[in-house]
Amino acid sequence: MRPDIHIKRVYNPASKSDGYRILVDRLWPRGVTKEEADIQEWAKDLAPSPELRKWFGHLPEHWNGFKKKYMQELEDNPDVPEFLEQHKQQKLITLVYGAKDETHTHALVLQQYLMESYTNPGKT
Repeated sequence: MRPDIHIKRVYNPASKSDGYRILVDRLWPRGVTKEEADIQEWAKDLAPSPELRKWFGHLPEHWNGFKKKYMQELEDNPDVPEFLEQHKQQKLITLVYGAKDETHTHALVLQQYLMESYTNPGKT
């Protein structure tokens, strides 16, 4: 069984259709209370490293390089296998993030990585 994995900005209202909500930013999003975020888990160890985040700087011209580097960080991250194991029974997971840019966000890369990992378990 593989969870269905969605992404959503933390600034958009939570809804019951989000399923299990996981904040995937290393830093807490500005101006959002814990009640507004309505998350069940904060997986900051799955977020890009501070060094990679600073290098990326949300610059679209760094996007392709960022994706490759972040995928490698996920491959090397010792917390990923445990995360995959702990969440494999979830039906729906929504990865919640704070970035304004919905096209160039680490949540998209993480979503892709997790979906591929659940589809091809021997990969990680």
